[in-house]
Amino acid sequence: MNVPGHAPEPPAWVSWLRKASFPGSLLLLILASLVPAVKRAAPIDPAVVPMLIGGAVISYRTIVATIENRRLTAGSLVVLALIGTAYVGEYIAGAVVAFMMIGGEWLEDLTLDKTRNAVRALVRLTPDEATVLEDGEWRLRPVSAVAPGDRVLIRPGEAVPVDGTIVEGAAVLDEATLTGESTPVERTVGEPVFAGTVNASGAVEVTADKVGADTTLGTIIRVVHEAQERKGTTQRAADKFATYFTPAILLICVGVWFATHDLMRVMAVLVIACPCALVLATPTAVVAAVGNAAKRGALIKGGVVLEQLGRVDAVCFDKTGTLTRGKLEVADVTAFGIEDAKRVLALAAAAESRSEHPIARAIEDANADGPAMESRAFGQAFGVGVRAEVEGADVWVGNRRLLDELAGDAGHDEANRYLAEQERKGRTALVVARDGVCIGGLATADALRPDAPDAVAALREAGVSRVAMLTGDHETTARAIAAQVGIDEVVAQLRPTEKLEAVERMKAEGLVVAMVGDGVNDAPALTLADVGIAMGAAGTDVAIESAGMALMGEDLRLLGDMFALGRRTLRIIKQNIWVFAVGVNLVGIALASGGFLSPVMAAVVHNIASAFVVLNSARLLAFRAR
Repeated sequence: MNVPGHAPEPPAWVSWLRKASFPGSLLLLILASLVPAVKRAAPIDPAVVPMLIGGAVISYRTIVATIENRRLTAGSLVVLALIGTAYVGEYIAGAVVAFMMIGGEWLEDLTLDKTRNAVRALVRLTPDEATVLEDGEWRLRPVSAVAPGDRVLIRPGEAVPVDGTIVEGAAVLDEATLTGESTPVERTVGEPVFAGTVNASGAVEVTADKVGADTTLGTIIRVVHEAQERKGTTQRAADKFATYFTPAILLICVGVWFATHDLMRVMAVLVIACPCALVLATPTAVVAAVGNAAKRGALIKGGVVLEQLGRVDAVCFDKTGTLTRGKLEVADVTAFGIEDAKRVLALAAAAESRSEHPIARAIEDANADGPAMESRAFGQAFGVGVRAEVEGADVWVGNRRLLDELAGDAGHDEANRYLAEQERKGRTALVVARDGVCIGGLATADALRPDAPDAVAALREAGVSRVAMLTGDHETTARAIAAQVGIDEVVAQLRPTEKLEAVERMKAEGLVVAMVGDGVNDAPALTLADVGIAMGAAGTDVAIESAGMALMGEDLRLLGDMFALGRRTLRIIKQNIWVFAVGVNLVGIALASGGFLSPVMAAVVHNIASAFVVLNSARLLAFRAR
C-alpha cells in the first residue's frame, strides 16, 4: 500500500507484465511439449517440465499457507491432484492443472487490481515534491521530507501535498477527490487544505499540519486497504465452510475410489472441488464496493459495515450539522408598513454590528449587499436584545420581551402576529423597533441543506422503512425541519445519552439501525448503531476512525446510493456463493465422479467459475443507484 509521501507504485503495465510473465512461460512450455519434434528429441516427456515448475510453486504456497493457518487449505487438493496425475503418467494433465491454477490466480489479481484504482487515483494526485520555505527561499523538497510546521507554497494548477492551514493568499480548490463535491470551493487565510486536492486558481502559502500517512488522504487509503480484513458474517461463514470443505472432499474422493477404482476420476474430483470461488465470493465483492464508495467520497469500513448497510431498516438523523448546515441565516424580513424591508434589515444590521451573538453575524451577512449605516451608543439587554443609535434614532432589535419594554403599542399587534407565525415555523423571530415603534421583524433559522429532502426520499427508495430525527433542539423547531425534509418521526430535546437510548429502543424492536451525525456530540449513538455514519468527515480524524462509514463531503444524497450499494453487494455475494461456487462445484463433482470430466477439463471449469466470481464482483465498481 502506498500513501502520500511514500515511493509511488510502478506503472500499471509494468505490474501487469511482471504478473503475466510466469503463467505465460508455463503456457509456452506446455505448447512446446505438444510439438511432435520436441517430443521425439526430448529424453523424457517434455510436459514434465511445466508440471514440475508449476507444481513446485503451488506446493510451496500451499505448505506456507498450511503452516500459517495451521489447517488444510484449498491448495492441498491441487497438490494431491498434481501428485496423482504424475503417478498415473498424465504429465500434460498435471501441467495444464498447474497452469490453470497459476493462470487463474493471475486473472484474479488482474481483475482485482481494477477495484483498487480509486485509491491509486488518489495516490497519483499527490505530488512527489513540494515547494518549502527554507532560509528565506522557496525550494523543492520531496514530499516525504516535509515535516509538520513547514511552510509550503501551492501554485495554481498544483496538487496539495499536505494537510495544512492557509496563512497567506486565497485559492479555489477542487476537492472532488476527497469529498465527491464537483463544485470547487474557495479557501482563504485560516481555512484548511487537504492533500490530494487540486489548486484550480490562486496561490497560497500553507503551514503543514499533517504529512504522509497522517493526512486525511493517507488515513482514507489505509482504512480502505484494511477494509477487506474487517470481515462480515457472510465472509466469516464462507471462510469457516472452506475449512471443513477440504476434509469433506477427501472423503468423497475415497468414496469415488472404492466405487470406481478409477484414479483419473478421483483426480478430476480433487481439481474441480477446490473452493477458490467460495473463498473469493465475499472479499472480491467487498473490495469492489469499498472502491466504488471511496471514488465517490464515502469511506466504508469493510465487510461488516457493507453487510449491515444492506440490511438497514431504520435511519436516524441528527438535525444540526446533518440535515441543516449548522449555521444561522436570515430566513425572513418583513416590514410593517412604515419602512421597506431593505431598510428594516439595514437598521437591524447596524444595531447588531457590535454584538458577538451568532444571530448578529447572520443579520450582517444578510445585509452584505445592502446600505451600510453607522451606529453609536451600543447597549445590550440580556434576554431581551440590543440597542444602538443609528442615524440619530434609537433602534432596538429583540425578542418578544422587547414588546414589554417598549412604551406605547405602536405596531405591537402586528409584531405579535409576526412572532407567532415565525415561531410556528421553528425559526428564531425578532422585532425591529425605531424610537419605540415596531417597524418590522426578521427571523433566523439554521439553514436546511437543499439536498436533504432528496436524500430522505432516496433512502425510502433504497428500502429503508423508517426514518427518524433525534435532536437536542426544541420540538417546534425540530418538527418544522422534519416536515420540510419528509420525516414523520421526531424525538426532540435529547441529550447525547438520550439519543443513545432512542437507538437502543429501535434495536430492541428488531430493527437494523443506522445513525447519521457529525461524529462528535453524536458519538455515543454513532457507536451503538449497527452502522454509524459521520457527515462531512474530511479532515476529521475522530469521525473517520470512529464511524463505520464517513461521508467526506456534504451531499446527503450519497446516503441513498450507499444503502443501495450495500443491498446490491449482498445480492452479488449470494450470487457468487450459490451460483458460481456451490452450484458449479456440486455439478462439477457429480460430472467428475461419473467420468464425464478429465482432470484437464476439471481445471478449466474450476477456473472459469473463479473468474466469473471476480467479474461478477467487479460489476460493483460501476454501480450507481442514480
